[in-house]
Order: sequence, then C-alpha cells, then structure tokens
Amino acid sequence: MKRFYKVAEAVAEADGWAIRLDGRAVKTPARAPLAVPGEALAQAILAEWESQGETIDPASMPMTGFANATIDQVLPASVDFRAQIAAYGASDLLCYRVAEPPELVARQAASWDPLLDWARVRFDVSFAITSGIMPVDQPAATRARLCAVVDSLDPWLLAGAATLTQIGGTLVGTLAHLEGEIAAEDLFDVVSLDERWQAEKWGEDAQAAAHLAARRIDFLGAARYCALAGQSRSG
Repeated sequence: MKRFYKVAEAVAEADGWAIRLDGRAVKTPARAPLAVPGEALAQAILAEWESQGETIDPASMPMTGFANATIDQVLPASVDFRAQIAAYGASDLLCYRVAEPPELVARQAASWDPLLDWARVRFDVSFAITSGIMPVDQPAATRARLCAVVDSLDPWLLAGAATLTQIGGTLVGTLAHLEGEIAAEDLFDVVSLDERWQAEKWGEDAQAAAHLAARRIDFLGAARYCALAGQSRSG
C-alpha cells in the first residue's frame, strides 16, 4: 500500500490515545478505532507511522500490530486468550531437560534452574522435572496458581505475553520477565540455549541462524510492546 497521508499524530482522548492520519482516526483491520491506553505506547505507534516511506510496510510496525491484535482479538475474547497462555504452565520448556551430553545437561541446569527457583518462591509452587520428550504432569496446584497469575495480567499485556510464551515455550520465563526478574535479551538466551549449543557443537547452519535471528526480533518486539503497554497502564 502506498503511503496516503502526510501527517501522523497521537491525540489524547477521554478514554486513551488515538492515532490520526491527516486528522482522520486510524482503524484496526476489524475497523475499530486504533486507540491505546497511554502515551508511551501511542508515541511508539506514532513513530512507526511517521517512519513509513513511499509505501507502508506492516512488518516494520510491530507495535501497531500488537495494538491491533489486542483490540480486535484479545479484548473481545480475553478468557480464551488467557487460557491459551496458561496452558504452557503444564508443559513449560524449563521442565524438559536432556539426559546427555553432560555439558548440555549442566548448561540447562545453570540457565533454567534459577527461573524455576524464582517461580517456586514467588508463586509458592513446585515443578516436576523430566529428561526426554515424554510429557510429565505438573502438580494441579501449580497449574492452578500459574493460571491465576495469567488471569491477573492486564489485558493489554496479553498479546505480547502470548508471543513471548509461544516463541520461548516457557510461561515461567514470561512471568519472570514481566515482573522484572530477567531482561528480554537474557530470557531469549535462556529459551534458545539448545539451538545455540547445537550451532556451537556442530557448526552454524545459515538457514537455522536466520530463523533464530527472526525469532529473536519477534521476541524482543513482544517484550518491548509489554513494556510500553505496562508503562501506559501504570502511568
């Protein structure tokens, strides 16, 4: 799509901040007004619209994309959306370890155990750890508690939280990041440990490296959205 506007602006309204192009309100794909709860997120979205050249590239507008998804998909069905995120508590990446080689066993323990230890204390839960790919049942009390934590999240965080959890495979890691326990860059290192170890051990494959780099961009974009949405809601 060619750029059809000259001036983009973020405008404070009674119930939040709206994005306007040449004075006209921007609409989401579902034709709802693109309005967000606070200035921080609005300014980030505005910057994306202002940075477009002769053509509009949606791939270069992740904050707009997350806001659209929140308005069109999350807010109308937040119960189902929360359930999808909470389901990762039953199969968290951090609970599935390799049995060998010893070097990777040690790296997983050093990288993943601290987050599980944090969650044990923070949420008063326990975890079943297994080696291999066979499913392991997490305690019912743990699943219930993590589900309650997800239920308590601000709905404007859910689109970003879902992306973090889906890419990383760990609900515990997502919650740790949202609570400031671990930075997004460090959390991506945690969830990509196995891929990076394989590359280190057997050599880097160009296609795998490109896929990992793309995952990292999406992961950090989701983390940035969560930070901006959280700042907007707290401010």
